[in-house]
Amino acid sequence: MAIKINLEQTDTELFCCSKWWGDPDLPADMEYPLAPATEDGEEFDYPLTFVCQIDCEDIAPFDPEGKLPHEGMFYVFAGLDEYLDYDSPWHNGLGQWGKRMVVVKYTKAINFETFRSAILVDDDNQPLTAPALKMSFEQCPDDAPCTKLLGKPFFAEVLENLPDHLNFLQIDSDTAGLRFYDEGQLNLLVPTADASRGTWKRMKAYLCSC
Repeated sequence: MAIKINLEQTDTELFCCSKWWGDPDLPADMEYPLAPATEDGEEFDYPLTFVCQIDCEDIAPFDPEGKLPHEGMFYVFAGLDEYLDYDSPWHNGLGQWGKRMVVVKYTKAINFETFRSAILVDDDNQPLTAPALKMSFEQCPDDAPCTKLLGKPFFAEVLENLPDHLNFLQIDSDTAGLRFYDEGQLNLLVPTADASRGTWKRMKAYLCSC
């Protein structure tokens, strides 16, 4: 079974909790990921969009096979600003994205005393991020077309091009303001052998649409 992700608005403080958008709550030694960009002939590093953080204790009841850790925190970042109608220094279209266009970080333990929120602001010191949404989880069929962890990508094309990969996260169109072409989905996948070793650095992103 896969793990469906549900989102809802909340006024609750979500520091070190599972959340979508908002600002990541990072360990002191974890850097916010940047990716190279070029604009008007100038090269620079630009921050990836923070997508979500997942408290692994929240998903443990729905992952009996232990495909994912059951403690610690995942952080997901991706170059998807254009699909939120924001200006973006990159165009990441259909098919497999460049290797630095998605980053998944993991920490084995959550420490409320030492973690800090990495808050991105504009030139006027105003927050750049959308309000955080509360995440909750439930089991769903492996082939469900929803936003989910694990299971099978809804589009067969994904695993045809990336065999021997674990479907870490599938993000469906219309999730929290995202729009991937007509009815598209963005899948984040990691080599199955890496996942079995608890290694998440070689995560890949693949975008499909009807």
